[in-house]
Amino acid sequence: MDQKVKYSIAIGFIFLLLAGCTSDTGNQSNLNSVDPYIGGIGHLLHPTRPNVQLPNQMIRMHPLRADYLDDQISFFPFTMISHRKGELFGVLPGSGKREAGTWKDRQTYDHDLEKVSPYYFSTYLIDESITAEFTTGSKSGYFRFTFPENGNRILRLHINQEGSWNILSKNSISGEEQFFGMKAFVYGEFNQECQSSLTEETKKIRKSDKTRQEPVAWLEFSKDQPRIIGFKYGISFISVEQAKENLRKEIPAWDFEALKNQGERIWANTLSQIQVKGGTDGQRRAFYTSLYRTYERMVNINEYGSYYSGYDHQVHKTDRDFYVDDWAWDTYLAQHPLRMILQPEKEADMLNSYTTMYEQGGWMPQFPLAFRDDPAMNGFHSTIIFLDAWRKGIRGFNVDTAYIGMKKNAVEATMLPWRNGPKCELDSFYRDKGYYPALMPGELETVLQVDGFEKRQSVAVTLGHSYDDWALSEMAKELGHQEDQVYYHGQAANYRNLYRPDKKMMWPKNAKGEWIEIDPKFDGGPGGRDYYDENNGYTYQWQTQQDIHGLIRLMGGRERFSENLDQLFREDLGRTKYQYWAKFADATGMVGQFSMGNEPSFHIPYLYNYSGEPWKTQKRIRLLLDVWFHDNLFGIPGDEDGGGMTAFVVFSSMGFYPVTPGLPIYNIGSPVFEEVNIKLENGKTFRMIARNCSVINKYIQSAKLNGEPLTRPWFTHTDLINGAVIELEMGPMPNKEWGSSVGSAPESAIDNK
Repeated sequence: MDQKVKYSIAIGFIFLLLAGCTSDTGNQSNLNSVDPYIGGIGHLLHPTRPNVQLPNQMIRMHPLRADYLDDQISFFPFTMISHRKGELFGVLPGSGKREAGTWKDRQTYDHDLEKVSPYYFSTYLIDESITAEFTTGSKSGYFRFTFPENGNRILRLHINQEGSWNILSKNSISGEEQFFGMKAFVYGEFNQECQSSLTEETKKIRKSDKTRQEPVAWLEFSKDQPRIIGFKYGISFISVEQAKENLRKEIPAWDFEALKNQGERIWANTLSQIQVKGGTDGQRRAFYTSLYRTYERMVNINEYGSYYSGYDHQVHKTDRDFYVDDWAWDTYLAQHPLRMILQPEKEADMLNSYTTMYEQGGWMPQFPLAFRDDPAMNGFHSTIIFLDAWRKGIRGFNVDTAYIGMKKNAVEATMLPWRNGPKCELDSFYRDKGYYPALMPGELETVLQVDGFEKRQSVAVTLGHSYDDWALSEMAKELGHQEDQVYYHGQAANYRNLYRPDKKMMWPKNAKGEWIEIDPKFDGGPGGRDYYDENNGYTYQWQTQQDIHGLIRLMGGRERFSENLDQLFREDLGRTKYQYWAKFADATGMVGQFSMGNEPSFHIPYLYNYSGEPWKTQKRIRLLLDVWFHDNLFGIPGDEDGGGMTAFVVFSSMGFYPVTPGLPIYNIGSPVFEEVNIKLENGKTFRMIARNCSVINKYIQSAKLNGEPLTRPWFTHTDLINGAVIELEMGPMPNKEWGSSVGSAPESAIDNK
């Protein structure tokens, strides 16, 4: 995006902020429907966090505690390193004495005395009688601590990794912290002068028996001064001087309320892009809280014209936003597709960041964090994101460079889970035989590069890379690389090599091509990782989004396909729940063998649209939303991976979902709202109207697209982006004829000759 366009957008954004000062009950009601506590108790694994941040910006603060049930706060971080990757710096106020044994490591609080919103956090530390507040800029933050009249007034600042503090004056401080081979810098100011000192404390390293020396800065304030102590700071990955400049630009005055109000206006305008009518209060709260969470990642680390890259360890000057912190295995499914609708310009900047990281680091990243590409999960799913964006008209990235990086991953990189770097013998086997070989039960691993815990994940790797290769083939077709198109088109069908007809499942083979006899519900070690990944064979039975019609043929036709889908939702665990979840901790939100709590399952309820029974999709989607996504502390059934899961809620609540990213079409489900209006960046509005929609009236009776009869359960991205109006007539009983004809199913992605 050139500088003139940037300037125009900035002026327009300022106008929006100013407009937000006026009465806007629609905007405000959307923001009032956000509850960051939703999902604050994890079913088995990670809970959600009450993050305070601006949309897709660097500062993300939440009090450090285990989950909502934990009634003590360890400290308040200045920001997160990355989603669930730790914190940078920290502050904890106290009114007790500094001497050893009297300063409490953790502070007790009361939930009912907290206030939490996307832009503001406040809590009361009971034992210390201190109110702690926080609000945020993009690369700066502002704490406000109200101390009791009596007692000490002390702030304890610490470093989480290695680093140091530097006392600059009686009311300013700087620090640096090293993390994963990178540095963060902070410059902070206090609204009062204080007495400061530096110490070191011996701290136990979390999840380890080792200890380290922790640099601590103590700031003691006089009781003769006002008891409200303000602390504002800037964060930088470049230098302390840049951190100071970030603070100067964003929080020049000691005006906490002005910064808080600015955050409120930004979030109100952001959440106003989607307006809904109807639905229950709980559905609105679940929806807008989910929408808020989709803005946690990626985050822009461009610091007003410069950014530090962890991919070549250099500072780069550019006026273009540079984004990091993405987990493509999770986000390619729904989070990126949602952004392609709401903010295609921002999505282009993110994909441009991907290509830049490839140029700087040598590989197209898959989990691009601030400090490096994290070798997590499996697959080269950024290839799918690039194709999806390109076919949806997003052009603001160097597609030729992107293609070179995508192909380099396919040709030279290892497919091993949780590994980066050059290919190994298993990758050569895959290209030669068309599947990743599994080991027999009890057979020792001979390939040194295989992770000892994550294993080969042979079926998951084969299926994931079949989809990636399809995306590479389709991108080659878009760009005129005919030879690549033909080759990777063939590779996209590799999933068929692991389809076992007598089991109607994707099944592991050894290197000799022999089926390995397993229990697909339970075998494969923790998370089924010998063969699958975090889920069992029942989930991976359906991992062919690039060729759903091909899977239908393998299963013997539409009727058998639907029967297998039905059985997925009905099949029991085959053992006690505690036995099952001791091995499959990610497979939560179970309905039969369907796992709502993990990303590979998201598209499965929509597959009835392909077999001529869309009414079953409507039934399943409503059940899943009603059961697993309540507006309460248990309202997220699995790990909410920084917007990866809640993007499913946003799409499904609106009534449609992108089953196959890379094909610019959306499958229709069952909206929970009577009307959805999406304001698009091109000035148009897409409308989804569901007349008579209610908890009971979940079945589509008939449909229209721009006033014309719509008999198929899907529509195109072109329809959406042109501001189409889709009208659904809803009722309490299924219309089994609507969308049932053979020609009504979404198009197939692979020729099935």
